[in-house]
Amino acid sequence: MEHMAWKGRIKEGCKAEYVRRHNEIWPEMVEVLKAAGICNYSIFAVGDELFGYYECEKGVAFAEKTQADSPVVDKWNEYMADILELEMDPETGAQPKLEQVFRLD
Repeated sequence: MEHMAWKGRIKEGCKAEYVRRHNEIWPEMVEVLKAAGICNYSIFAVGDELFGYYECEKGVAFAEKTQADSPVVDKWNEYMADILELEMDPETGAQPKLEQVFRLD
């Protein structure tokens, strides 16, 4: 199983809204993530800094493509744009992967 980690930033003063929107994540967004083979997905915050981690049952490339091809993901990204700052990789349409430098199994 491949792993994916990403980072982002919540716009100042928007953390409570970010949390609220994720507590009410759309069922169709969850369906896309599961169809992409994404599991064990967690997002952590330190102040306004975000760190996301998930595992990809079908590989990172498959997860990226599934999300990039999804109008639901486009709609979610638009919905989050007013409170979230994300750098996107122009090749994959996803957040740039963080380099893994250590792992303990």
